[in-house]
Amino acid sequence: MPTRHDIRNVAIVAHVDHGKTTIVDAMLKQAGAFAAHQQLDDRMMDSNDLEREKGITILAKNTAVKYHPKDGGAPITINIIDTPGHADFGGEVERGLSMVDAVVLLVDASEGPLPQTRFVLRKALQQRKPVILCINKTDRPDSRIDEVVNETYDLFLDLDADEDQIEFPIVYACGRDGIASLTKPENGTVPQDSENLEPFFSAILEHVPAPVYDEEAPLQAHVTNLDADNFLGRIALLRVEQGELRKGQTVAWIKRDGTISNVRITELMMTEALTRKPAEVAGPGDICAVAGIPDIMIGETLADPENPIALPLITVDQPAISMTIGTNTSPLVGRGGTGKGADAKSAVKQRKVTARQVKDRLDRELIGNVSLRVLDTERPDAWEVQGRGELALAILVEQMRREGFELTIGKPQVVTKEVDGKTHEPVERLTVDVPEEHMGAVTQLMGVRKGRMDNMSNHGSGWVRMEFVVPSRGLIGFRTEFLTNTRGTGIAHSIHEGHEPWFGTLTTRNNGSLVADRAGAVTAFAMTNLQERGVLFTDPGTEVYEGMIVGENSRSDDMDVNITKEKKLTNMRSASADSFEAIVPPRKLSLEQSLEFCRDDECVEVTPEAVRIRKVILDQNARGRASSRAKNS
Repeated sequence: MPTRHDIRNVAIVAHVDHGKTTIVDAMLKQAGAFAAHQQLDDRMMDSNDLEREKGITILAKNTAVKYHPKDGGAPITINIIDTPGHADFGGEVERGLSMVDAVVLLVDASEGPLPQTRFVLRKALQQRKPVILCINKTDRPDSRIDEVVNETYDLFLDLDADEDQIEFPIVYACGRDGIASLTKPENGTVPQDSENLEPFFSAILEHVPAPVYDEEAPLQAHVTNLDADNFLGRIALLRVEQGELRKGQTVAWIKRDGTISNVRITELMMTEALTRKPAEVAGPGDICAVAGIPDIMIGETLADPENPIALPLITVDQPAISMTIGTNTSPLVGRGGTGKGADAKSAVKQRKVTARQVKDRLDRELIGNVSLRVLDTERPDAWEVQGRGELALAILVEQMRREGFELTIGKPQVVTKEVDGKTHEPVERLTVDVPEEHMGAVTQLMGVRKGRMDNMSNHGSGWVRMEFVVPSRGLIGFRTEFLTNTRGTGIAHSIHEGHEPWFGTLTTRNNGSLVADRAGAVTAFAMTNLQERGVLFTDPGTEVYEGMIVGENSRSDDMDVNITKEKKLTNMRSASADSFEAIVPPRKLSLEQSLEFCRDDECVEVTPEAVRIRKVILDQNARGRASSRAKNS
């Protein structure tokens, strides 16, 4: 069969923070993708604000480099897909893998294969993709290259790789310095026999199969991603499997439900470096973008109008975590941070607070996010949103918050399923790296969460790696406690491991809440008296309302407190009148921490300025009656 030798399609897969985006930056620079005068940022592929802030890749993105072989041959286009390293964004990984012919597995020379390495590698092996192993960050002082290579071989065997897949080439690299080599360097050093990424490019050309096609086959192109443009409208990113796609051509659009309609390609673009440039034709193996089809969806096919043949739909794993997202129902709805001042009032006009606006935004998210589900609830102003994990749902809420939405978010729950008449819940494989002195604390944390230890290894460096299988419910709220108990030194990552029978009741948060019993502004006088009762979350001057949670109680039950109490003014002098007590700085919770902190009768109020935790039932008396009914029933 004919082969296109002028093109290679490869995805770079790895665990979070192992250096995918950094090595793609170096490839772009060394391939001459930018002019000498261009000002370049670090992590150019992480174009999203949230990606830059959190230091992780959230959306799969593609770029293309023109590589000029050293023997003077014709230039070769290498299409590179930069995939997320977090299992919560697995839908992005599955779409990325459907566009390529091989993967580069990037592994940190010190940390070795971690849970997300297992997750993305399992997806690649299931799709029969060849693998190139790249050991990155060889210059780390604690690097252990031989052990990491052996651990990677063990991982391949564990994932049932066949003989062809396990005979993978190995490249050693320092992505930050843009240097790669096929010769193993000493631990803690940069490869010495190379000055650039030339060996890495050569390995890609040698081991990534060139696209193969059938000259007689009709057009088939698979939609793998969506984008939007202010002028062109919706843009579909697709890979051409067979035939040719031309600008102005009429093609058959095969939808998800099997219906077919003829549409015209108004614009055709190909990626060069980080920009899309107009093109006239795209052939087999090309990754291109087309405009002119306003309602096209991921997984659909563009085909020959005279002989339309559909490609298989992209399938993704089932969601494991759900949360209720609804309109803001608190007394401070639509008032901004304080509701005062001209700036706040103009900002409030931009606020999105109605059920229709929230539903429209969730429907828009479904278009580009194949791993998300939105279900109706009993209430007309709230919806159940299901996703892969807590982080994926928290990212969605954070994006909506920045767009001006005000929301009420319920406590994350797990998505269960019935198997042979019994309830099964999702379980996770949790890998924990901690210093030896914190082993006992972590084992105790896992015991409370009904986690069972599967494996434990000691690298002899004072650190221990433990693997647990734990119900997903047990990991809601785990991270904050884990970091506290390991004094910020522990590293924990988890991936979905399937479903097991219901584990029973879990009690993860032992402390109750401090709940405001009236509306008003927080005073320093009240905070001074209350800080002995627990940890406070609010600053002096913050506006609160009845039912809002202002701190964590030191005991297990909830306590209603008056945090707006003012000091009585008097004309009598007293010995203690002028004594000042220091206020302990309040604990500021991020959105993820707030969602973890919630109990079943609590929810999170999210506005562009503030994240507040509150009781679902705000009225103190109504809450008491509801808890009495629950106990009696």
